Amino acid sequence: MRLQSFTQDPMAIASYGALTDRAGARSFALNHLRSGGKGILVARVAGVADRTAAEALTNVELYADRANMPAEDEDEFYVADLIGMTAVTPDGATLGEVLDVVNYGAGDLIEVRPAAGGETLLFAFTKAVVPEVRIAGRQVVIAPPVEIDGEPPGGAVEE
Repeated sequence: MRLQSFTQDPMAIASYGALTDRAGARSFALNHLRSGGKGILVARVAGVADRTAAEALTNVELYADRANMPAEDEDEFYVADLIGMTAVTPDGATLGEVLDVVNYGAGDLIEVRPAAGGETLLFAFTKAVVPEVRIAGRQVVIAPPVEIDGEPPGGAVEE
């Protein structure tokens, strides 16, 4: 079956032990893994013996146990650590809550639910736009490159 890995070294996914579905209800052991090109891996999964069984897993998100993942270096973090953090401007004004980090093909985007409500905001997840991630303080500093609610970049946003 085809597998997309979001690890720093995509092939390392095979060394993290059995993968689980989002609920942790089903477990999937990778028996064999190879590159399929263009960022896709091809995996043989224990218990998935034919095409029909593989097709039944289409769009199933698989997760590695955090305990099996390598420790982060300084200035590194896992995306899961960011979910639920408070997004603030450089001057400390609250923008909202981090919902996710997504990538639609042009680079990582950090998705924020505005504290004032409304549509979620997407910011390029670059050092220029997200200059600081405060793991211990559960905050992500975002320097918006454009106006939000009529305020200049980095300006105060009403709470």
